Amino acid sequence: MKLPCLLPLLCLFALSAQAQDTFTIGNTTLYATDLVTDSQIPWELVWGGDDMLWCSERKGRVIRIDPVTGDYTTVLDLNVTFNGQGEPGLLGMLQHPNFPEDPRVWLAYCDGQFSVSEHLSVFEWNGTELVNEQELISLPGAQIHNGSRLLWMSDNTILMTTGDAGDTGNSQDLESLNGKILRLNPDGSIPEDNPFGPDSYIYTWGNRNPQGICEGPDGNIYTSEHGQNSDDEFNLVEAGRNYGWPDVQGACNSPSEQNFCAEWNVMEPLEAWTPCIALNGLEYYTHEAIPEFQGKILMSVLGGFNDPFPGRLIAIELSEDGMEVEGQEAFFASYGQRIRDIAVNPYSGNFYLAFNGTQYPGAPPNIIKEFSTSDPAGIPSPVVEPVLLRPIPAQGVVDISVTEGAVGGPLVVRDMTGRIVMEGQVPSLRFQLDIEGWSAGRYNVWTATGASALLVH
Repeated sequence: MKLPCLLPLLCLFALSAQAQDTFTIGNTTLYATDLVTDSQIPWELVWGGDDMLWCSERKGRVIRIDPVTGDYTTVLDLNVTFNGQGEPGLLGMLQHPNFPEDPRVWLAYCDGQFSVSEHLSVFEWNGTELVNEQELISLPGAQIHNGSRLLWMSDNTILMTTGDAGDTGNSQDLESLNGKILRLNPDGSIPEDNPFGPDSYIYTWGNRNPQGICEGPDGNIYTSEHGQNSDDEFNLVEAGRNYGWPDVQGACNSPSEQNFCAEWNVMEPLEAWTPCIALNGLEYYTHEAIPEFQGKILMSVLGGFNDPFPGRLIAIELSEDGMEVEGQEAFFASYGQRIRDIAVNPYSGNFYLAFNGTQYPGAPPNIIKEFSTSDPAGIPSPVVEPVLLRPIPAQGVVDISVTEGAVGGPLVVRDMTGRIVMEGQVPSLRFQLDIEGWSAGRYNVWTATGASALLVH
């Protein structure tokens, strides 16, 4: 919640010391404003299916934020033990693609001060709060290296990243769920086609502490993974592959590593950073609003201990097939704060960054900032009229109504990952769109004057 400044001199100093709030990226100008200034260590940012910004906080809260005003409500407050030290607490969050029609929200969290346990649970959204917790997975946790990001797959399964919990032996142990990427059905059961059989959640192994995951071009899955003292990794995820830890760090470039890689089918990273820069949340940016970011993976960075700039956002350019890194560029290091995660507004292309202060593990200031292509102090953005879709959810055919300015202009439909599934022209004020055979899920329908979410059965 936005609070007035009660100490004018202190506030004046804070304003004078604040990093710049206007950035030029190529031909695009971005304006940064504080959206939430009193967050309790924001960890996961999610643009919700209800068009609100959701945030999990390591101290145990889930807050639901109005992206226009920054006002928020607490929709869950977990009883997690948190003393400000180490890395336990509330971590990853995932909504069902059809949220809020399907009201399920998955959360990964750790509890216990001395004997830490990690849990993946699913909750129900009742319109006011998250209720009816059902635990799906429980595994050992620790003061460090708990993971844990969540991703909805196009085959309606869920990926969960886990850390090695500070025990390097876990990662190469197929009897341990630590140091892995897990794959499960939304109800917590094990998919029959998992790479190590229908009795194992394990999807990949040999991971150290992956804390970012996203789907990119052509359905490729990418993770960001913390190295020890070297080789923070940006990885392409392939089912059943071994990612080497602790026997391999980064590429297979020493004789012992090469032997291990050959024996255990190790997947080398697409990119690695030495010294470590502490990689975190990932987002595939597909919006036209910022052409310089379009089609790139945006990666949050906390910053290494010896790094003069503790945080930044790195834009990763991929090859056309998404199998190689062709370039990277860093932004927003001038804030000097650790960036934990990123979420994108699918309508405007604005994005939100979660800052975790200047020091490990989450000292103040903990702020959620919005980065917009519209100057909040200048001319207001034009009013955008929604696209009216009926029925919702839809199946077979959907009726579309638009405003007059949209007629004759472009019609674009994107799926939940941002990929274009249909392009055309708006023929009239009212028309029908054939969606027969489309996969169930959430889509965004765009015209020249507005956009709306389309839910397909």
